[in-house]
Amino acid sequence: MKKTRDYDSTFQTIKTKHKRLLIAVINDCFHKHYPQDAMVELLPARSPLVGEGSQGEADIEDHESDCVLKIGEDFYLIEVQTYDDEDMAIRIAEYTFIFARDNAEGDQGSVIMDIPHFTVIYIKPTVNTPRYTEITYRFPNGQMVKFSEKNVFLSDLSKEEIIEKKLYAYIPFYIARYEHELSTEKNYQKALEDLAYFRDKMVELHQSKELTGDELTDLGNFVNTIVIHITDGNGAEKEATSIMGGTVYETESERLRRMGREEAREEYQAELEERDKELEERDKELEEKNKRIAELEAMLAKKE
Repeated sequence: MKKTRDYDSTFQTIKTKHKRLLIAVINDCFHKHYPQDAMVELLPARSPLVGEGSQGEADIEDHESDCVLKIGEDFYLIEVQTYDDEDMAIRIAEYTFIFARDNAEGDQGSVIMDIPHFTVIYIKPTVNTPRYTEITYRFPNGQMVKFSEKNVFLSDLSKEEIIEKKLYAYIPFYIARYEHELSTEKNYQKALEDLAYFRDKMVELHQSKELTGDELTDLGNFVNTIVIHITDGNGAEKEATSIMGGTVYETESERLRRMGREEAREEYQAELEERDKELEERDKELEEKNKRIAELEAMLAKKE
């Protein structure tokens, strides 16, 4: 069996290298309207809460899908989940509480704790996956505070919606809906067609400067990482990964610019060589003149 990155660690890389792509995810999940060039701050999320069997601090970042972002004055916690987890609501309650505690305000026995927005993105939801993650705090006086956020089911999103809503961070995980077909090598032609769709759209987005060169290249590599994780070396792997390829896509304008740079470099090098030749010729001429002057001075000295 191949050792490949899985879904969670792929998202971990996206949030670290391309956090800009998560702006559209925030906009879609929480009905926000942040511009694509909004400032995004990736926040550390550490927990001093001791888990069962632990001897020290538990680090939330050990859960690689965990992600806390700040955009403007708002905070967002995103949890990417491959499968159902019956403890997910407890985990979210813990994460949000830790964040609120670490950023609490107050003194003299009074404290205000701000709970961040949160959502759980399910890559492979099942019929048992809850549509909402709900947390209820019940206090000794009987007061109850209930809060819930809608979960994201990637299987609900079509490839067209992902492109239309600029949810490019979801592209690597889209292929998970074809996991059975690709892993069993049966009826996976639709998966190949969808991969080709995303490849073509990504190139178009790069040409229109919607995606940077690094984003384009890395998204293609992330797609292939997930494909390899699913196929695990079977006969469908090479066919599927060849669609995205392993090289940087070069648009026509980029090719022309590159050629222009190469031609300019060649022209500049030729100019330098020509200038060197001219200088050599001038040096020779100057040497001849100095030699002639020395000869004339010698003749004059003899006459005197």
